[in-house]
Amino acid sequence: MTTNSASGLLHRRVLVTGGSRGIGAAIVRRLAHDGAAVAFTYTTDTPEVDELVTDHRDRGMTVVPIRADSGDPDAVAAAVRTAVDSLGGLDVLVNNAAVTHIAPVDSYPRDQFDRLVAVNVAGPFWYVQNAVPHLGAGSRIINVGSINADRVQQDGLSAYAMTKGAIAALTRALARELGPRGITVNNVQPGPVATEMNPEIGAHADKARSFIALGEYGQPADVAAVVSFLCSSESKYVTGANWNVDGGFTA
Repeated sequence: MTTNSASGLLHRRVLVTGGSRGIGAAIVRRLAHDGAAVAFTYTTDTPEVDELVTDHRDRGMTVVPIRADSGDPDAVAAAVRTAVDSLGGLDVLVNNAAVTHIAPVDSYPRDQFDRLVAVNVAGPFWYVQNAVPHLGAGSRIINVGSINADRVQQDGLSAYAMTKGAIAALTRALARELGPRGITVNNVQPGPVATEMNPEIGAHADKARSFIALGEYGQPADVAAVVSFLCSSESKYVTGANWNVDGGFTA
């Protein structure tokens, strides 16, 4: 598996949802480095957003920030329109935006549950619905799910795991529906990856590490590398698949 501008990312126009930090920011950086013009959504103005844009624009790369709440269908539609207008079209959608909340099933707050479903399940669906009219043959949709769709290693993740299971099912259904149009759809499922929301230090990390075949947490760049491949022309015969980037956590 190789990925670079020569393999199909040069001039590709990409929208990454939830691209301001963690895995999302790593995806934005990798795709821009590989030659794509990238728009990304974010919810809150932060120094990280400004830095992500400035770093790439200073090097002549196209990176467009779009403030949007991925749990709001109207904001999703507006974000896709802005991306299309800013990039001159759209070739790739990366559904990365997600939220999490850990709580026992018998006391899970309804507002948190509704928010998880709105962002993690409905959001990707609405992004696809709005993006598909702009996607032609050879286009790509990459969903970023979670290995929690396959394996749940701690209590309190029932709602989150449910949403990621829905993304795996959505990926398969979309691959079948959009295949005749020449659009591939795949699901990247990160495992223990070191981010601000999922630190690699602490009691939880020590427990998770014991399940990892390679023995260490992954980095956001590891996930971004797989996403880059799935965006490229080299992945043209890959669709409807789950890609576990988990160091063997689910082995």
